[in-house]
Amino acid sequence: MDTRVKICGLTTEVTVAASVDAGAQYLGFNFFPKSPRFADPELTRRLALEVPVGVAKVGLFVNPTDEYINSYLNVAPLDFIQLHGSEDLERVAEVRTRFGLPVIKAVGVAGPADIQALDAYGLVADQLLVDTKAPKGAVLPGGNGVSFDWRLISKRGWNAPWMLAGGLTTDNVVQAIQMTGAKQVDLSSGVESAPGVKDPAKIRAFIDTIRAA
Repeated sequence: MDTRVKICGLTTEVTVAASVDAGAQYLGFNFFPKSPRFADPELTRRLALEVPVGVAKVGLFVNPTDEYINSYLNVAPLDFIQLHGSEDLERVAEVRTRFGLPVIKAVGVAGPADIQALDAYGLVADQLLVDTKAPKGAVLPGGNGVSFDWRLISKRGWNAPWMLAGGLTTDNVVQAIQMTGAKQVDLSSGVESAPGVKDPAKIRAFIDTIRAA
């Protein structure tokens, strides 16, 4: 199964190395201060410098100001900006133009009404991240370990490449790929031993499961 993998929310050299060694194509660093996976600019710089050429470094922001984005880009070499908040179409386009990096826009899905947003954001973002819509009152916009009904996007396509996210694990990722036709998958909590604590063995098992399918 030729599927590209993004491991998000990395915070240690050990798990960065494990993700690279296992074959992940994208590594995600979380810049949302309320997240247990939060990485400050200096930590992000240290980790990003460990990533070999050819593996994309993605910075996850939630409704960031330009100043906040710059606080990371000024010190850490990133390849993508991921917008994981309530950024509207204009803001996505603005970030893309202002910072000169490709933008991944996360769009939460809970029901059929959410599919239209994917069509719209696909016109302004370089990639889409199709995630489970966060439950009402949730502190985190993603990384909650909850799946949505994959039939809603079965064999769908949009105006940009996309990744499937939301509650993926070693046990369900093959089924998720088969149901949706996803060529790329993203996960965070599904390879953790505790919130924010990535498990190198789980990272390898997840990617090995995809490769073996």
